[in-house]
Amino acid sequence: MPRKIALAYSGGLDTSVIVPWLKEQYPGAQVYCVAADIGQGDLDGVQEKAVASGAEDCVVVDLKEEFVRDFIFPMMRAGAIYNRKYLLGTSIARPLIARAQVEVARQVGADALAHGCTGKGNDQVRFELTYMTFAPDLQVIAPWRMWNIRSREDAIAYAKARNIPIVATVDKIYSRDENLFHLSHEGGGLEDPNWEPKEDMFVLTTSPENAPDAAEYVTIGFEGGTPISVNGDRHAPFDLLSALNVIGARNGVGRIDLVEDRLVGMKSRGVYETPGGTLLYAAHSELEQLVLDRRTLAAKDLLAPRYADLVYEGRWWTTEREAYDAFVDVTQERITGTVTLKLYKGNVIVAGRQSAHAIYDERFVTFGEDNVYQQSDAAGFIRLYGLPYRVRALKDAEMGHTPRWGTADAAEPSPASATQP
Repeated sequence: MPRKIALAYSGGLDTSVIVPWLKEQYPGAQVYCVAADIGQGDLDGVQEKAVASGAEDCVVVDLKEEFVRDFIFPMMRAGAIYNRKYLLGTSIARPLIARAQVEVARQVGADALAHGCTGKGNDQVRFELTYMTFAPDLQVIAPWRMWNIRSREDAIAYAKARNIPIVATVDKIYSRDENLFHLSHEGGGLEDPNWEPKEDMFVLTTSPENAPDAAEYVTIGFEGGTPISVNGDRHAPFDLLSALNVIGARNGVGRIDLVEDRLVGMKSRGVYETPGGTLLYAAHSELEQLVLDRRTLAAKDLLAPRYADLVYEGRWWTTEREAYDAFVDVTQERITGTVTLKLYKGNVIVAGRQSAHAIYDERFVTFGEDNVYQQSDAAGFIRLYGLPYRVRALKDAEMGHTPRWGTADAAEPSPASATQP
């Protein structure tokens, strides 16, 4: 029987009902709530709410700067995108929140950790892999895998029966997760993949239809692959992403509707608002395209989905992630420069990019006269590059094989032609 329980606490529906449930299930146990401030908005009153519902205390941990600097930016530099669309706003926050929860648990002498993740979701894995890494000795309590509450409607009824203040209603039953990077929406009508979201569901972003009729330009500066400025003004990580959120949101940028593959094996539907993150990913990718050579860019594109899987599956605290980051760090050494984006009614259009490290060189690619590229050199290159195809064709001709793509009109080359340059 646990004596002290550290609960990852948001003040939302699930964690609000968990506090009294823990008190009922483990009589005499003290519950310490841990609320992580990762830019989700106003946390005033969260401590009072937790205590009013039965908690001994609620510790609010300020993780905003660390979240952007050490989690969002490294993920963005890796180019991690899950299921072709998802920028991993919920996924990337969980390892940080869970680690902070463990730290508070150690401080108060807790012998158990609790979370409000459902048994159908991904977050239970993300939290508990972090627990295993930092607190393998502590008991884990996952109420959604234990109690008789089977739905959010049940949870609302449970809260009302105990006079616990909640925001969720039966009419607006969306499950939401918010931090500085994004806001997610799940549940309710979204469970029908053919149902179009209502406009009043969106919180962060203006609809593209209602966005300004004039395009807005934004220039993002990078040093070593890390964002450092917006429109020429340098910002710390949190302030930089905050500024981009405002710009992207007012232009209807950053909405995605995704049927995704959960780690537990089912598909689910989520709608995400990630305005500033969408701008960062677009600008960073464009700067890489300007600076990185073809093979390095291709290698990085192979790693990006593996990195995304790692984040989505909660495997942040691993040697695998450290190894990926080491590779990414090398690729980012010259990713310094600026990218200008044109934003118009939900669209993100690249308007310009520049870098002192660009391997684009107008002297080589110009259609005008130049003195740096000998076009006659291409003939020898093509003969060598195409040699395997030529040899294959000659062998087929010698053996009387019809070419796979049809019979050539030209006469078959003689074997002697194989010796010709």
